[in-house]
Amino acid sequence: MSEDGEMIKLVIVDDHRVVRSGVKALIDTEPHMEVIGEASDGREAVTKVKSQEPDVVLMDLVMPEMDGVEATSKIAKISSAPEILILTSFSEEERIIQAIKAGATGYLIKDASPDELVQGIKDVYHGESTLDPKVAGTVLRSVQNEPQDSSEDLTDREVEVLELLAEGLPNEDIAEKLYISERTVRSHVSNILAKLDLTNRTQAALYAVREGIVELK
Repeated sequence: MSEDGEMIKLVIVDDHRVVRSGVKALIDTEPHMEVIGEASDGREAVTKVKSQEPDVVLMDLVMPEMDGVEATSKIAKISSAPEILILTSFSEEERIIQAIKAGATGYLIKDASPDELVQGIKDVYHGESTLDPKVAGTVLRSVQNEPQDSSEDLTDREVEVLELLAEGLPNEDIAEKLYISERTVRSHVSNILAKLDLTNRTQAALYAVREGIVELK
C-alpha cells in the first residue's frame, strides 16, 4: 500500500501470457494495486508506458522485438518515467546488471514468493532498492571488477548517506541514524545521484560496493 493510500498502477511486460496472467491474478488481490496494461515485448512496453503512465513496470528481460534491457533504457528516458522492477530468471545475471545500469530500480527472480513480489512493488514505488538475495552478491561482485570512478566530490555527510543507502536502509531509517530529517536525506540522495551521474538508489548501491565505500556481507 502506498503511504498516502493511492492506487499503485502497474504494467506487466512478459512474452509469456501465462506469466502475465499469474502476476495479474496476484496483483488483483491487492486492494491498493491495479494492473492497467500488459505488453508481450519491449517495443509494446514503451508504447504502453507512454500512453498509460503507470507507476511501476514489471519487466521481463528476454523477449522478442525488443528485449527488456533496451526497453528499460527507453522507458527510463521518458518524462515522469515509472519505476522499473525486473522480474526475470536466475540465469540472466548479465542482463540484470545491464538493466540496472539502464535505469531499473531493482530485480526479483521469478520464483519469488507472492509476498516478496508485492513487497518489491511497494519498495520500488517508494524509490527503494529491491535486489533478490539469490543473485545480489554475484551481481555486486561483478560490479567490483569494473573501472573505478572518483567519489571525491561527495561531502562527508553524503558518503555517510550513501553507506546507509547501500545497506538497503529507507530514508526514514537513514534520517534516524544520522539525526537529520527525511527531507534532508532526500536532498542528500538527490545530490549524490546528480554528482555521480546515476539514475536511482540501486545504481548508487552498486557504485558504493564497487568503490569500496561499503563491503559485501
